[in-house]
Amino acid sequence: MRRRTLIATLPAAAALAWQPAFAQAFPNKPIRLVVPFAPAGIADILGRLLAEPLSQAYGQQVIVDNKPGASGHIGAQQTAQAAADGYTLVVGTIGIHAAHASYKKLSYSPANDLRPVTILAEAANVVLVPAASPYKTFADLLADARANPGKLAYGSAGPGSSIHMVTALFELMSGVRLNHVPYKGSGPALIDLIGGQIGVMFENIGSGMVHIQSGKLRALAVTGPAREPTLPDVPTLAEAGVPGYAATSWWTLAAPRGVPTALVEKIQQDVKRALSTPAAQARFDASGVRSVLNTPAEAASFFASETIKWNKVIEAAKLQLD
Repeated sequence: MRRRTLIATLPAAAALAWQPAFAQAFPNKPIRLVVPFAPAGIADILGRLLAEPLSQAYGQQVIVDNKPGASGHIGAQQTAQAAADGYTLVVGTIGIHAAHASYKKLSYSPANDLRPVTILAEAANVVLVPAASPYKTFADLLADARANPGKLAYGSAGPGSSIHMVTALFELMSGVRLNHVPYKGSGPALIDLIGGQIGVMFENIGSGMVHIQSGKLRALAVTGPAREPTLPDVPTLAEAGVPGYAATSWWTLAAPRGVPTALVEKIQQDVKRALSTPAAQARFDASGVRSVLNTPAEAASFFASETIKWNKVIEAAKLQLD
């Protein structure tokens, strides 16, 4: 708090000179990287993918701290309320940065209290069913869901999560009504999907691929605008019966709002260098996601456009989650 007060009271020229010097000295202690979901989901995978090379680059430990709950808002709020010194960062999602209007009673403002550092990655989702499911194609699932509104249960990483939102968009565009079963992350939801406790998930490709390859889950469709290179025989939802449908999930890195601009830009550049190596890119590919690593300004602009898009879904589907 004293550091923020000092910045505010310094003359403008002195503050500008001070910020880069502060950024250059960063970091001199461990960094806490909040992953606001349970382990094993793609947010957790990306957090750990980032932590290792960034720790090596900084010579300081980057500690992944899983804080699941409220579709990521528990961990995001903790980050927003942390000291604005760059030592607490959070892996964010659609639910935190663009679909927060589905929560009316949040005690913080994701748009005002978190500062984007970069978009880490983007990926289509994949519609998954258990290996023993009677649905052999997406057309089978669509026909049954239309014939039995509200019967088919689907899992998500939590209310307002990217998985929830891409499924809500499917319901809106197809006229189908499903039964939402929220979890505190993709990991536990996938366990129940494999076990047959729920019938379908619009899961992130990265965390679903291992179960597709093992034969435990069957891929029926992908949510992106085009087929995925890793699943070339799996149609898009638009091809499989929902014309015009296209949606992707994305994951971000954000900091408390008061972190100085120079430090935010330094962290973005450090993250970009750490994740632009051939080894890191191979891990992105293995996780089924496409790295983005754009600037803070580009990330902020993207958040704004995506918020408009998902607010329309929230309003049309009357999604109020608190």
